[in-house]
Amino acid sequence: MAQLIADRRDVDFVLHEQIGMVEHELFEEFNKKTIDLIISEARNLAIKEILPTFKDGDEIGCKLENGKVTVPESFKRAWKIYCEGEWLAMCDDPEVGGQGMPKLIGCAALEYMVGANSAFMLYYGMTHGAAKLVEAFGDEKQKKLYMKKMFAGKWGGTMLLTEPEAGSDVGALTTSATKNEDGTYSIQGSKIFISAGEHDLCDNIIHPVLARIEGAPAGTRGISLFLVPKYHVNEDGSLGEFNNVVCTGLEHKMGIHGNSTASLSLGEKGDCIGTLLGAENKGMPEMFQMMNEARAFVGLQGFSVASASYMYALDYARNRVQGRHLLAGKDPAAKDVTIIQHPDVKRQLLNMKAYTEGMRSLIYYYGKCSDIVRVTEDEQLKADTRALIEVLTPIVKGYITDKALEICSHGVQVYGGYGYVSEFPVEQLMRDSRIFMIYEGTNGIQAMDLIGRKLSMNKGESFQYFIDLMKKTVEEAKGIKGIEGLVEKVTHAVSRLETLAREIGQRARSEKALNAYAFAHPFLEVTGDVTFAWMHLWRASVAAPKLAKKVGSLDKEAVAAKASKNKDAAFYAGQIESAKFFINTLLPSAYGKMDAILEGDTSVEDILTVSFGSK
Repeated sequence: MAQLIADRRDVDFVLHEQIGMVEHELFEEFNKKTIDLIISEARNLAIKEILPTFKDGDEIGCKLENGKVTVPESFKRAWKIYCEGEWLAMCDDPEVGGQGMPKLIGCAALEYMVGANSAFMLYYGMTHGAAKLVEAFGDEKQKKLYMKKMFAGKWGGTMLLTEPEAGSDVGALTTSATKNEDGTYSIQGSKIFISAGEHDLCDNIIHPVLARIEGAPAGTRGISLFLVPKYHVNEDGSLGEFNNVVCTGLEHKMGIHGNSTASLSLGEKGDCIGTLLGAENKGMPEMFQMMNEARAFVGLQGFSVASASYMYALDYARNRVQGRHLLAGKDPAAKDVTIIQHPDVKRQLLNMKAYTEGMRSLIYYYGKCSDIVRVTEDEQLKADTRALIEVLTPIVKGYITDKALEICSHGVQVYGGYGYVSEFPVEQLMRDSRIFMIYEGTNGIQAMDLIGRKLSMNKGESFQYFIDLMKKTVEEAKGIKGIEGLVEKVTHAVSRLETLAREIGQRARSEKALNAYAFAHPFLEVTGDVTFAWMHLWRASVAAPKLAKKVGSLDKEAVAAKASKNKDAAFYAGQIESAKFFINTLLPSAYGKMDAILEGDTSVEDILTVSFGSK
């Protein structure tokens, strides 16, 4: 398999030229040389150790026998090397075993690793999220017993929310917790769709479990969070007896076969003991700390897989010779050309490029926002940035994973018939990517969250802060030669989004709420469209002056002549063309969606359930 995951030049552009590091003494050791070395090491690990597990995960998958799950042997070597390199806690505090890297750098490193095998990296994602819960809400004993071993990857982690009759409606769960005399709780219930729920990569798995203490209020108000280890942990940290967390099945899935998506039974075959994590009846707000991290990680998963699909398709199109150039006419001497020279293939590749680059900028920017919150002493900036992260989360999770599937579909199409067969990676990437639209709250739920909570958060000031940041980029781009038309169009798009957000937000809080929520996903789409236009204008505003400096002119012929000989000139020219394509060709479709949302057609509300069709 070709060793293609991400465009390193674009990674470096976003890290060093567009987004840039947060300047703070906590990050002073992470200069450009160090950052480049880290990314190179992450790339090497991804290509040499994780990528070879890609096909094994899909073809061998996970096996369940007598309640025990085994993963492919290649996973075990990769996991060992991954953990020995201390990558699992690369952005965490050194006091808990982390390396203290900025989240911005972590996003770039993870892009390579997840792009190499998203199913493998799910074991990381679940373990890291569970460890962060222990760090945030655990008492001293829980932290001492669990935290460092989880951050080191010696023990795994999960998230036990979903039940057969309680999917997205978590408040309907039936798993119970009965308090024992020693302060522990006996847990009983069943959970399904548990990523990394049972496996043999680690000696123990620590399960954060949502359950209801006997007598607690109904719904989400009465849910508590518990730590339930697969094996009991003794006072000295050694492993004790099996804790009756039994794997009763593995899901037979469309993709990500290398991750063990398990059904777990707690307490059915004997006592299953857990300890309260945090406060009673506060399980949902506690779990949402992990949920927001998980949603951001799902967005990164979608982006990373999309990036890999684009890189494979690009390489294939540059090498696959088929058909004569359209301008060759009937010249009998004309030879077949590489398919990248055919306009429709080129269009699809530019579509993949534009979306992938928009994703990279947004994901890295989201990471930088986390770094700002972590280090700034400006309380207003900290509050504004926290709120911005909240606003961006449904876009990062929902919009990006929607577009990731589209990109992977284009990847298959570029390969033609070869893309549909398992000998080539794009077929698996497309199957693997489909789950990301469902994970951690479906994208419909992300859309509802955007109009239901994020638009009105802090009396609308948080969403306005997001709008104002886009306006600031537009203002800074004014006067830059070569992108004047793009500035004008993004100005128009941001203004229309601002007006639309006000309208649908008011509708969501009125007697027309059902109508507003019927248009929630289209609103998420247009918000994502405008956000990506923002990212592309930002990119172009950086690239255009650098291209002009290298070429001496932005004249098309001059750029083409220079770009054919200079890689940097070619790269910067590509940035401007990506921005032009997205803003001039893809963004206009958002205006039709905006018009439809404003018109507020009531068909979704009016159609009777029986009118959808008969048996």
